[in-house]
Amino acid sequence: MVTLHKKVDGIYGYRRMKTNMNRTFEEKFNQKLNHKRIYRLMKIARIQSVIRKKKNRYKRSIPQHVTDNILNRNFKAEKPNEKWVTDVTEFKYGTSKKAYLSAIRNLYDGSIVSYVFGHRNNNRLVFHTLDLATTTLNKEEHPLIHSDRGFQYTSHGFKRRIDK
Repeated sequence: MVTLHKKVDGIYGYRRMKTNMNRTFEEKFNQKLNHKRIYRLMKIARIQSVIRKKKNRYKRSIPQHVTDNILNRNFKAEKPNEKWVTDVTEFKYGTSKKAYLSAIRNLYDGSIVSYVFGHRNNNRLVFHTLDLATTTLNKEEHPLIHSDRGFQYTSHGFKRRIDK
């Protein structure tokens, strides 16, 4: 048992140790070892498995484009279409279904400028909402658009649509 423990660099716990030892023990003695016996013997010999650190399954992404917080919590607008706020909200329905609502709100009077429902939280949903909102603007109106720093709003595609 100690030899096997050193051979595998101490990564086997009692379950894997039992499986491995049963392969060799059964061939020689035609008998199986119980997991409780292996556990007890490992405890006596002070053999313990090394607990490996789990690997992160996600890759942290850096936003492609982030602007300064120009609005700075000043949620009052002096004229229509001066300041807009936007966000995507997730709704759960049924057993495991989701719907997403992307909306743009005018801070002057609190009215909803545009909104789009979708089944995916992606750039297309946000871009469609923005396109609908910009069709209501006059040529001289260029509202300040404020959002959380979600992946849709920090992408190059969103910046290109705003700069149009």
